[in-house]
This record gives sequence, C-alpha cells and structure tokens, in this order.
Amino acid sequence: MKPHIVVLGAGYSGMIAAKLAARRTDGHVTLVNARDTFVERVRMHELASGKALPSRPIGQLVKGTGIEFVVDRVVHIDAERRVVTLSGREVAYDVLIYALGSRADLDSVPGVGEYAYTVADVASAGRLRDRLRSEGSIAVVGGGLTGLEAVTEIAESYPGRKVQLVTAGALGGALSQRGRRHLHKVFDRLGIVKVEQARVVAVDASGLQLADGGRVDADVVVRTTGFEVSDIARKAGFAVDDNGRMLVDQTLRSVSHPEVTAIGDSAVVRPEGQDELRMACATGIPMAGHAVRALTDRLNGREPRGLKFRYFNQCISLGRRDGVIQFVRADDSPVEAVLTGRLAAKYKASIVSGAFYTMRNPLLADFS
Repeated sequence: MKPHIVVLGAGYSGMIAAKLAARRTDGHVTLVNARDTFVERVRMHELASGKALPSRPIGQLVKGTGIEFVVDRVVHIDAERRVVTLSGREVAYDVLIYALGSRADLDSVPGVGEYAYTVADVASAGRLRDRLRSEGSIAVVGGGLTGLEAVTEIAESYPGRKVQLVTAGALGGALSQRGRRHLHKVFDRLGIVKVEQARVVAVDASGLQLADGGRVDADVVVRTTGFEVSDIARKAGFAVDDNGRMLVDQTLRSVSHPEVTAIGDSAVVRPEGQDELRMACATGIPMAGHAVRALTDRLNGREPRGLKFRYFNQCISLGRRDGVIQFVRADDSPVEAVLTGRLAAKYKASIVSGAFYTMRNPLLADFS
C-alpha cells in the first residue's frame, strides 16, 4: 500500500520536502498550512518598511505535483493513532514531516506582547508597516542578522526619523573586523543611533527598560530577538528539548517516533562533529532535501546516511543598496573576507531569489 506522507507547514523546508516527497516516493502527499499563501519570511523586514511583496498562492506553487494542499491549522497530533487533528478535520498519516517552524516569543520579556512589534510573520510585519507610517522615534531590539536588516531598512525608508539599534552585545560582534567597520559606516551614513551592551528587561508604552537600570525612549519598539516553537510536538509526546524543538537523529528522524521526521526551525539538528545548526533558511533548505532523501532510502530498503552540512557565508542586507556578505568557515565562524556595498546588496538579493527558486524547483535542494 502506498504510504500517506503528511507534511505540516509550508515554509521553505515544508514546501521543498512536500515537493520532493511527491516526486521521489510513490506515496500520497498531503501538505497542511494555516495560510493559503507562501511567506518569504526572509523579506518580512522589507514588508514592514513599506515595500510591496508579490503574492505567492500555495495552490499555484504545488499545481501539477500531485500534492493535496489543505489550508487549516494544526491543533493536535495523536502519535499513537498517527492522526493529525486540524481545526476542521482529522488527517491520518503513515509518515509525518514536521515543519511548523518558529514564531516570535512574546512572553519571556515583560511588555513585548503588549507594546512591541515584530517582523516574524506577515501579520506582524503588516502591523509594523502601518504603525511606521505615523510619526515617532523607533528602537529596534536585537543585533543579529534580522535586527541589522530591519533597522537599516527602516532607517533608509524613513530618513529624518530617530532610529536606534539596541543590542545586548557589540554591534556586528559576529562579523570580522572588516565586516564590523563597514557596518559602523552604514549606521553612521543612515544616522542610526547605536546602543550597545544593553540588555532589555522590559518594554513599556514609552520605550525600553534596561538591565542596568537605564532606559531607551522610543515611540515604536521592534523586537527581532527571541523565537519559540509550537508546543504541539511536546504535547504529542515526541522527544523535544527544553524549548520544545524536536530531537532528531543524523537522518532528521525523531529519536522517539521513527515514523516522524522534523526539519527547519522545529528541529534540533546536530550533524556529526558539529554544533547545533542555527535557525535559518540556509539550514532549513538542505534539511528538507536530506530528510526526503533519507525517507526515500528507507522506503526502498536502503540505509540512509547522516546529514553533512557546512556554512559558507552570512548574507546581510543593509537597506536596498548596501549589504555585508560575511564569508565564514564551515562552523560559521567569520574569516576576514567580506563583500560590501552595492555588490553585496545584489548578492543578497540573488540569495533570496535563489531560495524561492529552489522552493519552486526542489531538485536543487536534493544533493544526492
């Protein structure tokens, strides 16, 4: 009997996994997603700053693949019965690919849920876009890649507004010296105020409270740090870490439930001899390709090999006309080589386009 393969989540990982499973196996593939459109999450800072993004209907993206697409919200998974409960129906599975991704953490810092905006999804980015159309000073919290992209995009889109970046570490701390120098130059050019070594402990109606007792006043607070996953995997009884992310083996199969595979932000992935992979499109896409390759091997009676992964670069847009491409070692640590300026902006744009193109043409993620 042909296996029923159910994929939960239609982000980059889930879409690629569903398409590869439909192509590489003889199973019936059902893809479940809460929205009927594909979200280019790596572009949410563009949406928040007022850019128009193209609509990507998932029904069109899976047309002709044989995938059954269901628009519904996952409520519960009964691991013993192998049934996924949606808000409107139940779906039984033989194989489950869990790719529900991550969302903004609104609870761990007091006041975030009530007073801060995020760029974690379309609805949140849209609310921020609408708020930014009104006057007021802006503070972006978080010096990671998302924070750097958001603050520079906002500052470029709203010249003359007071824009601050608040980071718990040093600005560009993960970059090489050349990368940091360029980042500081861009911040100076855009007039972004740098608030470094400042840990935020609360958000209120007029700004941020810091751990050292200080304050950063702002009319609009944008939080780009802190992500969490759904508690669905934990409640289903799957083995998870303290944050609720599914624990998987080297082939991305659940360590507690062999009929379940987890990919993307929902999984804790540690390739042999490496640290845990970070949440990123750059890791989620290869995971999807490897997971389906391992699944195909098992269905055909072969022993799958473990995931091998290396990092190549970190791509950071700094507005529409500038950027930093930080080249890195296999373990993601920076080397001195960087690409900056307009060429870097074009490089980053090509990476974003390439991620979408890979989702449209998933064989590019299948490195077997």
